Amino acid sequence: MKPVNVFPSVETILHCSAWLRKSLVAYCRFFMPQVIRQSNPTRTHDAGTAPRAPAIAITGCLLLMTTVPLRAHTANAVPDIQSVLHAQQDAWNRGDIDGFMNGYARSASTVFISGDEARRGWETVRDRYRQKYFDRTKMGSLTFSETEITLISPDAAVVLGRWRLKRVNDEPHGRFTLIFKLLPEGWRIVHDHTSAASP
Repeated sequence: MKPVNVFPSVETILHCSAWLRKSLVAYCRFFMPQVIRQSNPTRTHDAGTAPRAPAIAITGCLLLMTTVPLRAHTANAVPDIQSVLHAQQDAWNRGDIDGFMNGYARSASTVFISGDEARRGWETVRDRYRQKYFDRTKMGSLTFSETEITLISPDAAVVLGRWRLKRVNDEPHGRFTLIFKLLPEGWRIVHDHTSAASP
């Protein structure tokens, strides 16, 4: 019986390994980002090839233009959110529920949670306030206090605080957790979880 060599020859192995190396190099060159090196100022460009520097500069300017406004909004986030809360407090104390609701996002996805109920939609939340606080006696005088504003991203923040209503016969009070989002019209509440302390 003639023995059969089941293993590839050395020449075959070398040939396959060389082909594999070339394939891997081509793969890496295709997928890996190219490093831009500063070109030699004395070197002339090939015909029909434009220098990369202007393109890089233009791209950098465009990126800067898009990030500067965002940084400006982030820098002003805390005072802007405080301004919304102050405007809500002032509107409530003059009996203006619609003005108070300007602090909320006018969206169907706006959420208000109180007790065991969750209401969705700006109009639904407004109707709930109108129903519960139908006159100035019910509304009383509102005060927000101990507010803590924490930015969780350039366009979102969480606000913790206390609320208190001073009325003729009682002073209901409690805590709130608000999620603010930076919208085209400014910072607005998209999620409100308000709880009342036990009487």
